[in-house]
Amino acid sequence: MIRFEEMRAILAGRNAFYSERLRSGVDFAELPFTTKQELVDDQAEHPPFGTNLTYPVEKYIRIHQTSGTAGKPILWLDTKESWDWWLACWEQVFKGAGVREADRVYVAFSFGPFIGFWAAFEAAQRLGAMVIPGGGQSTEQRLRALFDREATVLVCTPTYALRLADAARQHGFDLSRGPIRITVHAGEPGASIPETRRRIQESFGAKTFDHAGMTEMGAYGFECEAQSGLHINEDEFIAEIIDPETLAPAREGDKGELVLTNLGRIGMPLIRYRTGDLGVMSRQPCPCGRLWARLVGGVVGRVDDMITIRGINVFPSAIENIVRRHPQILEFAIEVHRQREMRELRLKVEVEGSSDGIIARLGREIHDDLRVRATIEVVETGSLPRFELKARRLRVLD
Repeated sequence: MIRFEEMRAILAGRNAFYSERLRSGVDFAELPFTTKQELVDDQAEHPPFGTNLTYPVEKYIRIHQTSGTAGKPILWLDTKESWDWWLACWEQVFKGAGVREADRVYVAFSFGPFIGFWAAFEAAQRLGAMVIPGGGQSTEQRLRALFDREATVLVCTPTYALRLADAARQHGFDLSRGPIRITVHAGEPGASIPETRRRIQESFGAKTFDHAGMTEMGAYGFECEAQSGLHINEDEFIAEIIDPETLAPAREGDKGELVLTNLGRIGMPLIRYRTGDLGVMSRQPCPCGRLWARLVGGVVGRVDDMITIRGINVFPSAIENIVRRHPQILEFAIEVHRQREMRELRLKVEVEGSSDGIIARLGREIHDDLRVRATIEVVETGSLPRFELKARRLRVLD
């Protein structure tokens, strides 16, 4: 806790958002949690950046914003020091995946205000790798660039990796014979979903690695070569797991909400932040030798993503894991609607070729694995939205 106490001393009297919370004599475990809604409200009341600033605005060099998938986007600022810290955290992501100086890293991302791939791009440069920008291009152009530039590492969302694989089949590219040896994924937790990971790895003939981070928090989690869960970089983050209902500490092995404190973003910090990410934390030694805590199975869902169907709690990631078993299903969407006061589940799926037998099998697997029934509708190929950043496949209609 030495670094936290050093940070506390800097924030006291300077950072209006945290000064009162960090009054002397209060132990870390007694400090209040920070919530996303508090940050949204603070920026609404004190536009444009809120009161969570430790230094004058002139000291900050970068501005990014959250994706806004769960509500109003939050603006986030970085000083030169905190941006260097961000890049160092992303270097851990690359090192965990085995990325080397000799690699050529292709970042399939249109460079907007979202922070994740800006940090990935610059961190790969710091690592000494050649970095290939993929902004402002169509999916087909990106496919050609992967081959023409002999990229060995692909960085993108897991959803976009599958979109690239789909487009490759349509345009006659054999990705499994291409130069990509590693894929690193951010922006959404899909790469830890076993069937999604399997499909990406088979499509690219590469090893797939997950990563977890947040615009407002930092790049906190990554996979190592053992792929036994997401390591939390405890050199730079204080990690806790709580019961999201009682807010009490969760027992090891129980699923809970991840709470994080970042230690290197003093210009705009977060202390005991309720991330909304759900996982199971383990402190058992990892085969790679790292002693940091791990999220076994990665981020298994979001507190605000859980849906209840006839009394059964279901996460979209569990549905995706079942859908991805079927390579003929190109894309899907989840709808929850109310019928006679009960919530019902409906899936829309695009199927390549004949759908004979697939729909019945998918329905049985959802019922057997999740104990819920789903209505499944086959829709026209290309009618469902495609995503480059975070996929938004869930719609709650009531």
